[in-house]
Amino acid sequence: MASTDTGVGDRKRDGAAPIIDGRKPVAAVVALWVFVLVPFAALAAAIPVAWGWGLSWVDAVIAGGAYVVTGLGVTVGFHRYLTHGAFKAPQWLRIGLAVAGSLAIQGPVIQWVADHRRHHAFADRDGDPHSPWRYGRSVRGLAKGLLFAHTGWMFGRERTNRERFAKDLLNDPGIGRVDRLFGPLAAASLLLPPTIGLLATGTWRGALTAFFWGALVRIALLHHITWSINSVCHVFGERPLKTHAGDRAANFWPLAILSLGESWHNGHHADPTCARHGVLPGQIDISARLIRWLERLGWAHDVRWPTPARLAARRRRPS
Repeated sequence: MASTDTGVGDRKRDGAAPIIDGRKPVAAVVALWVFVLVPFAALAAAIPVAWGWGLSWVDAVIAGGAYVVTGLGVTVGFHRYLTHGAFKAPQWLRIGLAVAGSLAIQGPVIQWVADHRRHHAFADRDGDPHSPWRYGRSVRGLAKGLLFAHTGWMFGRERTNRERFAKDLLNDPGIGRVDRLFGPLAAASLLLPPTIGLLATGTWRGALTAFFWGALVRIALLHHITWSINSVCHVFGERPLKTHAGDRAANFWPLAILSLGESWHNGHHADPTCARHGVLPGQIDISARLIRWLERLGWAHDVRWPTPARLAARRRRPS
């Protein structure tokens, strides 16, 4: 997409639709506060609670399994597949990945995709929904920008225009159905861990601890890891590959495992449609590994893997 927009809500000179198409309902903003603050409080309480209660193997398996399934639903499903088309898949897998991503409770699938495509269209420039550089490069401005990019942008009332940035998904009946079912899927994401805990332990205490670890702590941790890609990975880290002018996406290796490969953000912005973000030697990319398995099973095809020629064209020359 071109980057000639002069500001949020403006139309481009070529007559393209506006970036913003309305305002979020007040109820949606209130629900967002709940889904951000309550899991965050649980995450903050996790260490003292673990010290007092301990973390049982049942809780660890439930929380770990839920983190991997929902995390990959976002990284492979929402991001690499539905946003960027890094591979093609049959309809059953397309719907399954959209459902798994919705269980992460990061918003309805079509809005998530629209926001992220808009981010790539205007990365770290006017129009980017969550650039940490929007308040300048001073220490104060960058601190304010990091907070905005991490969580603040989500509480704004302006809504990215889905017709402009995700029209293909709006025209997909299956994805539209998953999008409309976001509420029930969010409820399922909260209720499945305690249900499994109850069945595994036969006690309500087991259900309660599974809800704490497998729902609240898991959701909060995944939220903040995902949000760190928007904030931390546009400020700190290495930039070995060339990106568009002004785009400051960076590789931040400490988050590589927990982000399932998403923190190789410079690699992603250098080649957004590539199925692998960790394109350099030693860069662990769990999401790319899953896509490779799907390809070997015949469930993913036309995968856009990095090639030596494409990688060489994007390497920065030593200054």
